[in-house]
Amino acid sequence: MSLLESIQSPDDLKRLTPDQLPELAAEIRTRLIECCSQTGGHIGASLGVVELTIALLYLLDSPRDKVLWDVGHQGYTWKLLTGRNERFPTLRTEGGLSGFLRRSESEHDHFGAGHAGTAMSAAFGMATARDLKGEDFKVVAVTGDGALTCGLSYEGMNNAGHSDRDVILIVNDNGMSIAPNVGAISKMLGSIVADPRTNRLRERIKGATVALGGVFGEGVVDFAKNVEESVKNLFSEGMLFEELGFRYFGPIDGHDLPKLLETLAFVRDLSGPRVVHVLTEKGKGFSFAEANKEKWHGLAAYDPVTGEMRKKSSGPPAWTKVFGDGITQLAEEYPNVVAISAAMPAGTGTNIFQKAWPERFFDVGIAEGHGVTFAGGLATQGIKPIVAIYSTFLQRAYDNIIHDIVVQRLPVVFCMDRAGLVGVDGQTHMGLYDIAYMLALPGMTVTAPKDGAELVGLLRTAIEYQDGPFCTRYPRDKAPAEVPHASGIPAVPYGTWEVLREGSDVAILAVGTMVLPSLEAAERLAKDGIDITVVNCRFLKPLDSVTLESLVQRHRRLVTIEEGTVVNGFGAFLAATLQTTHPEVRTVVLGVPDQLQEHAPRDRQLAKYGLTADGIARRIQTLLQHEEETFEPR
Repeated sequence: MSLLESIQSPDDLKRLTPDQLPELAAEIRTRLIECCSQTGGHIGASLGVVELTIALLYLLDSPRDKVLWDVGHQGYTWKLLTGRNERFPTLRTEGGLSGFLRRSESEHDHFGAGHAGTAMSAAFGMATARDLKGEDFKVVAVTGDGALTCGLSYEGMNNAGHSDRDVILIVNDNGMSIAPNVGAISKMLGSIVADPRTNRLRERIKGATVALGGVFGEGVVDFAKNVEESVKNLFSEGMLFEELGFRYFGPIDGHDLPKLLETLAFVRDLSGPRVVHVLTEKGKGFSFAEANKEKWHGLAAYDPVTGEMRKKSSGPPAWTKVFGDGITQLAEEYPNVVAISAAMPAGTGTNIFQKAWPERFFDVGIAEGHGVTFAGGLATQGIKPIVAIYSTFLQRAYDNIIHDIVVQRLPVVFCMDRAGLVGVDGQTHMGLYDIAYMLALPGMTVTAPKDGAELVGLLRTAIEYQDGPFCTRYPRDKAPAEVPHASGIPAVPYGTWEVLREGSDVAILAVGTMVLPSLEAAERLAKDGIDITVVNCRFLKPLDSVTLESLVQRHRRLVTIEEGTVVNGFGAFLAATLQTTHPEVRTVVLGVPDQLQEHAPRDRQLAKYGLTADGIARRIQTLLQHEEETFEPR
């Protein structure tokens, strides 16, 4: 039996000798590489924290002690060592382990996380609750993968640093978010690493301060502390943590287990706010992940020997690439266009723009709120910002969208990738709410394209539109067809729908990804004698009132269908509009129900909620059958 197979809980880990731990680390890396090659996942970050995870579980007493991982995709080793090794091959599969940490999955998952920057605030909350209840346990927040570019981390540190509460912050510094880290914080951490002499000097002065106090009394101690502060301010750019009230330790090699154990054991037995700066390598121990950290941050199943993806990309391009190519080509015609990413240039397709127009590309780091307000500032000066952020992450900037963009009617363009059902990334990454939260905003133009060419056409419309903010959404999937060069794609006429099929029984008002399945469903229903109208509602707001009026004159049944929450979505918006103008028209709303979504393949999720051609056809048949039964003469 291998060492890893012998560990069913942290108690089993503690029975190993320190000399056995490097062997365990090697077994864990092999396990991670093999399992993720079958399921895909966030392999890079997890490979980087193997030794750190071992050390934390070896020295702490989970679940009594609390360890919070900032962005749960660092938590794969944590899963392996807390009773989930046997189930680990089910990672990110339907009914299997989550790709992130999740409180409902294990008592050792002390706080769920799929978005960056949450650990420090949550950890301080737990430490405060502990003290209020008179309990005694350790609380550790592990930030990493760019969480220190997130403002929420500093809000938590600012609150915790001068509280004197017992809380430990571990900075897992691998120099990366998904792309390389950007900004002053990354530079500051780099300066500490580049010149550790300042840290050693500061620690020596601290030691001397204590010694002098024992010999000469408090007056000399005060003088020595002033000297220490002067040295800190003069010679080290890395004392931000201490200014925030945290005692700083590091930097230390995060792959040196003896040093990790020694340092963490020492820090564990102290009290008050303290920070340990740990240097790790993202993708450690897997040559492909070490060589290309951004690509191997998270990806689908792969061949662990060759590094090639198991499913070769074929057919039409992904929506993300259509978007990236589109804005890059449109930028040739519109020199005032710039692109903004929040630490995800490859994930959003803006890396294509970055290569062509480096001076017009801005990566703000994991700071979505700042990215939105930054775009607002650009817009006031005649620049046209295209803000490309995943739907789930743009939620974090909602106040900025309202206060800094909508209220001032600034012409900022929001492009929301991963809209709708996102598959195996699960609950924290679902892009189901953007239709609802954007429709709620006065003056916001809300759109969704049916295919790649229409996406580029809507982008052109958005760039030319100057009367306020504009947004569009598209999924994590293949676009339905190849897309010509943007120069040959005209703008989509503002505020218009497109009637794709004329019928008489029911009108389907489809949004974005639901347009083509609705057309297919209509063809199937025609074989059963059911005549369907299909409308591409590419503008969700403003509604195409001319086309809508024409529809309600000819139909008494409208069915809306969207890949988003039915609560306050497009269907609800349309139904509320018609309730006052055409109460005789029945509006049936189809979409994703009001519940959290479990991780599963995207096609399975779509089928589950009837968001396929078969599902749409069945639901309309059921609707008509129910009406016949309800109104049948008795």
